[in-house]
Amino acid sequence: MNALLDALPSTQTAPGGRAPLGTAPPPPWDRHGPRPERLERWLEHRLRHAPRRIEDLLVELRDPRHITAGERCALLDRLRCSGMAIYVGLSETFDPGLPRAIGRHFGLERLDANWLSDDEGISHLQVRPGIAAGQDYIPYTSRPLGWHTDGYYNPPDRQIHAMLLHCVRPADSGGANRLLDPALAAALLMQHDPELVRALFHPEAMSIPPRLEADGSERSRQTGPVLRVTPGGALHMRYTARTVSIDWRDDPTTRAATAALRDLLADPATPVLQGRLEAGWGLICTNVLHDRSAFVDDPTAPRLLLRARFFDELLTDQAA
Repeated sequence: MNALLDALPSTQTAPGGRAPLGTAPPPPWDRHGPRPERLERWLEHRLRHAPRRIEDLLVELRDPRHITAGERCALLDRLRCSGMAIYVGLSETFDPGLPRAIGRHFGLERLDANWLSDDEGISHLQVRPGIAAGQDYIPYTSRPLGWHTDGYYNPPDRQIHAMLLHCVRPADSGGANRLLDPALAAALLMQHDPELVRALFHPEAMSIPPRLEADGSERSRQTGPVLRVTPGGALHMRYTARTVSIDWRDDPTTRAATAALRDLLADPATPVLQGRLEAGWGLICTNVLHDRSAFVDDPTAPRLLLRARFFDELLTDQAA
């Protein structure tokens, strides 16, 4: 886990009133790849403090535009446990700049703007028929989204290290998310076979073929690892469950690793969290694995989420 997260004071209490978090053991990987000898202690600690249900991630914010020190500590506490937290805004005022304002409390400044985002770099996720003829932009439909991390198709210098999703209006039905900490997923794979994780650290593990974007720009082929350790010490994952427009390294261990990861994500025993963001709620995370179920809109009040994707890593020092 991120060394900055693990540097939080050990006197804090885990969500749900569990025992103090303490100092986490060294993670079972470094920038060179897996360190299996560290796995048992780290995984035991992680599972002991991991949230059991989506409610364990919730933190009420009296005014999300002005987060108090206590509210910020509560969010950091949950981020330390699993790389994600959900705030529950008690103020109903709509503010399209809210994701950026909240991000600043955690050192997040550099946004991944795209041709569908607003002038501030915030994407307004809603059903937009005909947004790009002939292009497949599933986030802007009501169709289900498979397991992925955001920006897996970005070049190495534009990887997404943090993300914030703010719900303005939920769907009439559906639109739930499943969430999984990539560090926990990698550790569970390593428990099965460290060589699977080593294959996902390979610099040519996954490639996204070149394509012409709907805005006319060309995206070159992007090749890189699925797993890597960031300069801040976090384990970063780039992944998609898609089976088209993706090339995996053609060797037996990589094929076994991708199959094992698919099986892990489909296994009911995997500690996946599931829930739906309601109006005024928001997910802040280290770009965790997530999906989205299909949904049905109320035509008079269609689903709308604001998405901010950041190049920065989450800062968790108390002075941020």
